[in-house]
Amino acid sequence: MISLSHSPKSRLGVHLLGMWICECSCGGVSASSYDHSRLMSSWNLPSELCPCRGPSSPIPDCLTSWKDYYEWRHIPFCSPASLLLHWPLTIFRAIQLATLESLLPEFANELRIHYLGPERELLQLVIFGELQALFPGVKLYIDLVGPAIPNVRDGEKIDLCTYAQCNDMGCECQSSADSYRERVDTRLSSAITLRLHAGCYHDCYRELLQDSFPHIIIAPNAGVAAYKSWIPTLEVIKDLKVPAVFSDYCEEACHLAASCIRSVTGYAPRIPIQINPFRQPLCVEESALYLPCYSNCFMFGL
Repeated sequence: MISLSHSPKSRLGVHLLGMWICECSCGGVSASSYDHSRLMSSWNLPSELCPCRGPSSPIPDCLTSWKDYYEWRHIPFCSPASLLLHWPLTIFRAIQLATLESLLPEFANELRIHYLGPERELLQLVIFGELQALFPGVKLYIDLVGPAIPNVRDGEKIDLCTYAQCNDMGCECQSSADSYRERVDTRLSSAITLRLHAGCYHDCYRELLQDSFPHIIIAPNAGVAAYKSWIPTLEVIKDLKVPAVFSDYCEEACHLAASCIRSVTGYAPRIPIQINPFRQPLCVEESALYLPCYSNCFMFGL
């Protein structure tokens, strides 16, 4: 569907620009070395290639592929938007799976998520504004926890009530941004609240639980079997008895992670290992594994 290998980001005008800055393996700028002090708010794309406004129709009952999503949001299949949107769509898929397995407690107007291990997302946080379209009428609180969060941003709160903007000056999304600033000035509530926490989950979860007991824990591209620091975090998740959904770059990594989780918690996955229909549709280059790898490619949960 989306063939960026034949339509390079440089030709689209987004190479090393804004939120796209760490989506390239050319040796440009990595997420860890970039200045995280300001929130990037633009797609750097024209309006016809990105979802810069709310949807024109209700969310479909069956939203299970990029094709479904692109058609619902009226985006052409040549758009590279999915290269960034896989973050919020993976959250959406995780909640879909937990709901199907009856693991997620009922929620109506509010959903609290603990999101573990963000890295590249820290340069792309405005993309999480798309969750407004995916969970209409629901107030989302997302606590992002991980060692990649700079200490200077520890405790930072980000309110989102608009979508990432296109670069068309006459587009209504530009006026939406003005409306957002007015709402912030008048301290009205936003649709999505992000909070950043530097460090590992097992070191700071007690403080988080004072304000935000999660409905679900989501760990994208977790690499559970690759990092020993996951062991105490898995013990915490076991004790919390909260549904947790993990993703990884390939199926083999998920099998290794599931084995590691079973050895620590004694639990096998309740959500079986399966391909994520909303994985990033661009193969990871220079992977250490001799397997096809994609960001958020496979998922499972317990």
